[in-house]
Amino acid sequence: MNMKRVNFRSSLALVCCSLLLLFTSIAAAEPVQDQGSVSTHAKAAALIDVESGRILYSSHGDEPMLIASLTKIMTAIVAIEYGDLNSKVKVGKKAFAKEGSSLFLRLGEEMTLQNMLYGLMLRSGNDAATAIAEHVGGSEEGFVHLMNAKAEELSLKHTHFANPHGLDAEGHYSSANDLAVLTAYALHNPVFKEIVKTQVKTADNPYEKWEYKWSNKNKMLRLYEGADGVKTGYTKKALRCLVSSATRGGQQLVAVTLNDGNDWNDHSALLDFGFNRFPLKTMIERGEKLQGYELVAGLNFSYPFSPGEEERIVTELVLNGKRETKEGADKNFGLRGTLVLKLGGVSIGRVPVYEPDRLPPATTPYDDKYATTTAYPADTWLQAAVSALRALFRLGAEGGVSHD
Repeated sequence: MNMKRVNFRSSLALVCCSLLLLFTSIAAAEPVQDQGSVSTHAKAAALIDVESGRILYSSHGDEPMLIASLTKIMTAIVAIEYGDLNSKVKVGKKAFAKEGSSLFLRLGEEMTLQNMLYGLMLRSGNDAATAIAEHVGGSEEGFVHLMNAKAEELSLKHTHFANPHGLDAEGHYSSANDLAVLTAYALHNPVFKEIVKTQVKTADNPYEKWEYKWSNKNKMLRLYEGADGVKTGYTKKALRCLVSSATRGGQQLVAVTLNDGNDWNDHSALLDFGFNRFPLKTMIERGEKLQGYELVAGLNFSYPFSPGEEERIVTELVLNGKRETKEGADKNFGLRGTLVLKLGGVSIGRVPVYEPDRLPPATTPYDDKYATTTAYPADTWLQAAVSALRALFRLGAEGGVSHD
């Protein structure tokens, strides 16, 4: 293997942690040192840039805590990835009249999985969560297994689920940082992204002349410019929990607070801090030629820099040997190596490089499954993570239960 140092044209700026997670985890990105310009009332908080996966702010971010209905972020993304959105979910005995927040679904009622996911995320229905779990996982226990498997896949080391709704239970917890990573991942899914930004949703009601009409409990959608998600949560033990997201100037951020009595204001402050101090910058563009090489970048690369960080970026080009079959066919399909980007000695992203005439189509893992929905760009870190794996192998409480 031949390693050489190479610089892209000076006109390039940086970002797309499209491959931030290619071989490194989000937590391994260059840590943010200066966090003194923002604070919250939360027991734990985190702020993440969705595209790059960089944690921009963290306070007690790895402390396992009760998370109430923030649990449903995982419930939703697992159901979307494993379930058929057009399939009919039937409300069974365990789901019917489930304690806490509810869609008030009737026993035996049927609803499409897609509509039930709206009820889950907009109104935080615990009956919906249980019905979805039984439908997708075969049983609530089977679905919880899928939730924990996804947590392991995403390297959420301070997370474990015991149910799909968030009612307080032994062995059910997560952390602010883990929830930030999970939500950033989920927001790359076009179905999840569309659901959590929806303010009002109607759905067929088989028992009445009128439709269901669900208004989103997430006040951030109305309070903050550019807000587009995600989920509220509350129990008497977990207290107020919130995950919010917002997009400005093409950059999307996610804020997380756990046990925060002033969460609406704190989320506004966190998001303002992120947009103002860590604007997303594009350094590498897909198809861009490497100076001095007959090679082009396979993906865009963007990253949220604080002042002065961009000038510290170091790039290294790791070239692979060309592999051919006896018939002369190229086993690497034009892939010639990886451009590694480092900040402070820490790898923050890896971009594949190709022969100019062998650049593969820009596709995403969701293109086939959600062909009728606008998919996220191909230059995201989710695609990088998938590629790496393939390559390497109402606020309030009722009796202490989850209400939001």
